[in-house]
Order: sequence, then C-alpha cells, then structure tokens
Amino acid sequence: MKQLLRVAIIFFTAFFALFLVARLHGKSQSQSQTQAQSQASSNTSSMSKMDMPSMPSMQHEAAASPAAARAANNDMSDMSGMHMDMNPHMFMTALRPANAADQVRAAQILDTLRPTIEKYKDYHVALADGFKIFLPNVPQEHYHFTNWRYAVEAQFAFNPAHPTSLLYKKIPGGYELEGAMFTAPKRFTEDRLNERVPLSVACWHKHVNFCMPPKGTPPAQVNHKEFGLGGSISTEQACSAAGGRWYPEIFNWMVHVYPYESDPQKIWAH
Repeated sequence: MKQLLRVAIIFFTAFFALFLVARLHGKSQSQSQTQAQSQASSNTSSMSKMDMPSMPSMQHEAAASPAAARAANNDMSDMSGMHMDMNPHMFMTALRPANAADQVRAAQILDTLRPTIEKYKDYHVALADGFKIFLPNVPQEHYHFTNWRYAVEAQFAFNPAHPTSLLYKKIPGGYELEGAMFTAPKRFTEDRLNERVPLSVACWHKHVNFCMPPKGTPPAQVNHKEFGLGGSISTEQACSAAGGRWYPEIFNWMVHVYPYESDPQKIWAH
C-alpha cells in the first residue's frame, strides 16, 4: 500500500507540474524520470520534499531569467484564474438545477472546511503541517500551498477537511488565506464529481488541449502565443504541425472554494 501511495504521488505531481515544464524545465524527460524513481525509494517525508522543492531547475530559471519568470507568472495566472473563463484549454462542468439537498451538502462541506483551515490563516502553520508553496519566488495572483498527502487521498476519497491546496494571496510580510482547492481523478464522470461537491453549486474544471513546445526548446525561445494553456494551438493536428507534444488533458479535476466570501455566489467561484 505504501508503494502504491508513492507511485500515486509521483503520478499526480508530474501532471500538476506539466505545463510549467514546457516553459521552465530544461532537463530531459529521462532525467526527470530517473529523479522520480530515485525519490520513490525514500520514505513519505522524502516524497513530500520532492514534490515542490525538487523542481530547482524551474525555480532557478525563473529567478535567473526575466523571460522565464514572466512565463511562469503567465502559466500560474492561467492556473489560478482560467477557471473563471471558458476557452479552448478549459473544460468546465455546467451548473445543474439548484435544489435544497445540494445546498445542504454544500453547506456541510463549508461547515467542515472553515474550522479546519482556520488555523492556516497563519501560513507558517500550513507550512508546518506539510503544505508546500508552489513556486514561491514567482509572482502569482493566487499561491497554491499543496499538501501531497491530501492530493493522494483525493485520488481515492473525498475529505472536506483535507483540501489538496490552500489558496493564498501575497501581502506585505507574508500570505493571506483566501480559500482552498479540492481535486478529483481525471477519470471521474460528472456524476462522480457531483458526489463530492454538487454540480448545482460549483463548477469543477480541468485543463485540456495542451500543446507543449518541441522538446529541448530553451524557455526564452518558447512562443507563448502558440504553446501552453494560453496559446493559440488547441488541436492535436496544429500541435503536430508545430512540432509540439500533445496532451488532451493535464492535471486532475479541480474546484476552488472561497469560504470567507460574504457573497454566496463567490464562495464556489463559478
């Protein structure tokens, strides 16, 4: 079972970081796999350290190259904000008719989530509890503090007390807690998503039609108008013609929740 969890962590991490690899990762795929396999033999603590800080090449390039930093910023903005806008790289579930039972279920999720994450208003507590900041040195609209143990758990079960990520905004001297993100496996149907967070209340989303630039392209030379989550290429045929690498889907299903919003329409961010 431990080995299964380790493999699941590696799998989830790889997809979560995929689009940044296109712009910031200069190492070959085989090198990344070798590193992942090496880490897989360590304990769970070592695995959690691999997920965020083990992307030094990405973070180093972002710090050293203004172009790479801008690219990372653009991609993270896509990740944190694209769920509000439909486009060729975004698939969002449609809202189902409102009903009282779903309202009760959604309220129960919030009743569990709010007191659980209250302590994480002090972001130091989140870090101490195993949440890792995704690219802390790259300016972002929302910073994802991800707990990879919870990410693995979400592959098998839904626990409203264990969001995959906490969402923060940068403020002078630290971070301010805004909300959380739940995830679900890519294989899930909309009916299974509905069992976790009702589709009459929230819109789950996933990132699709992703074309990575040709392998070996230096980050500073990537044409961001064509490749990536914000690029114009959105079909496999166009991606192949451009020499890119095509991924119909990346990451898992995601849904953001902002439990401290006073406007109910903004709580589930649809």
